[in-house]
Amino acid sequence: MNKWLVAVTVMLPTIVQIIDTSIVNVSLDHIRGSLSAGIDESTWVITSYLAANAIVIPMTGWLSRLFGRKRYLIGSVFFFTLTSFLCGISWSLPALIVFRVFQGAAGGALQPLSQAILLETFPPRQHGMAMAIFGMGVMFGPIIGPLLGGWITDNWSWHWVFFINIPIGIVSILMTRSFIIDPHYVERRKMKIDYLGLSLLTVGIGCLQIMLDRGQREDWFASSFIFWLCIISFTALAVFVINELFAENPVVQFRIFRNPAFTAGNIIGFFTFFCLFGSIVLLPIYLQTLMGYTAFLAGLVLGPGGLMTMIAMPIGGKLVTKMNPKAVLGFGIAVTAFSIFMMSRFSLSADFDAIVWPRIVMGVGMGLLFIPLMTLTMSWVRKEDMGNAASIFNFTRMLGGSFGVAIASTILSRRAQYHHSHLADNMSLLDRNFQSALPQVAQTLQEQGFAPALLDPASLGTIYRGLLKQASMMAFNDTFYVLAVMMTCSIFLILIMRSHAHHAEEGVQKEIVLE
Repeated sequence: MNKWLVAVTVMLPTIVQIIDTSIVNVSLDHIRGSLSAGIDESTWVITSYLAANAIVIPMTGWLSRLFGRKRYLIGSVFFFTLTSFLCGISWSLPALIVFRVFQGAAGGALQPLSQAILLETFPPRQHGMAMAIFGMGVMFGPIIGPLLGGWITDNWSWHWVFFINIPIGIVSILMTRSFIIDPHYVERRKMKIDYLGLSLLTVGIGCLQIMLDRGQREDWFASSFIFWLCIISFTALAVFVINELFAENPVVQFRIFRNPAFTAGNIIGFFTFFCLFGSIVLLPIYLQTLMGYTAFLAGLVLGPGGLMTMIAMPIGGKLVTKMNPKAVLGFGIAVTAFSIFMMSRFSLSADFDAIVWPRIVMGVGMGLLFIPLMTLTMSWVRKEDMGNAASIFNFTRMLGGSFGVAIASTILSRRAQYHHSHLADNMSLLDRNFQSALPQVAQTLQEQGFAPALLDPASLGTIYRGLLKQASMMAFNDTFYVLAVMMTCSIFLILIMRSHAHHAEEGVQKEIVLE
């Protein structure tokens, strides 16, 4: 079978699934207004999808063995398409949330399945290129998702955000039936179902994802809801790990962590995506809340960086075949860390160029980071274990991103409170700097057509609004700086990795350690 046809076949539904992760964000206000829901209620449309996604990802390898991989892939695409239609016709917010749960559960398997099929289809010497194809698909979704969602919502309605998945899903099912063939080791097999493991994993990951998504809004452990989610999650996951070590047919096969290279790759993946996702989420918030950018303009700022990532990924795929992948990975992490440091220098007077260039640099770094990391982590894995390994690696990457977003949001909020308190201490009529600022504000207001007195509420209000913006800006600077330092420190984790190149001859996989 032509490997490029296989690549197109598995990437098509994966891209749609990734787009659906972000496309709803820009339509949330329209959904809320149409279904008469509050702001906190409407966010469950996103949270429910992500939680269901997170639950299914680590069990993808086990489900592939239970149903047969091709059958499971077709079933996932079918139910993802069906639930997209149901989401589009939702008549109330509870109905939409329920359908989003099923949509997230159906789509969770698509990324690990695509990655495993690509790595099996392409020969070991082309694993870097295979991961470049996968990475380009992964990056294309977040780029096009917000722009496409905004355009569809403005010109049609939020219902079409879901309806556009239907024709793509139908084409994907037909291509999968025609071009995907199951090797003997991933065909359907009879085995005893680990009901206890499934239950523990569902409860543990579901509670963890909800805790990370809503923790900052609920003030973390000041909320009994978040506190009990944490207790339930970590208890369930601890018991789950113990259960899987002794289960006859474990949902997740933890024995794969006996390999130091795979373990090290997952650790590095967690911390790099922790910093990466934390910074990526902060950037549009900074643009829209402090700089006054619309959602569409914020998307234009993010777009060039995404395009640079898609350009850099094939280059990274080539480099890992020509030189030590650890060197490429280290350079990619360093470039990404430098780009986040550039973001820590943002100000309230930053122009478009000053904002877009750090994003472009980050795009290059991400392209050179993503490919060698996946290659170093996955290239040693036997084909028989590829599904389980891909599930674990994708889950670790997603978990790192979830923790990164949660922690970065918390740092931002706490530092904004700190800077607000520090700056407000000097906002007193007895403070000389404050006294000298009042005439300047009054002059600015007069130039705008107002004629306030020095102690007019308009003058004081303008100063206070400026104080709030400056405190927020300083908080963004602090958060970006912390993430840049953490990303830089993750370079040292590369020392615990081994470089591997694989060659398969007559079905026997050989490992060569690159010094």
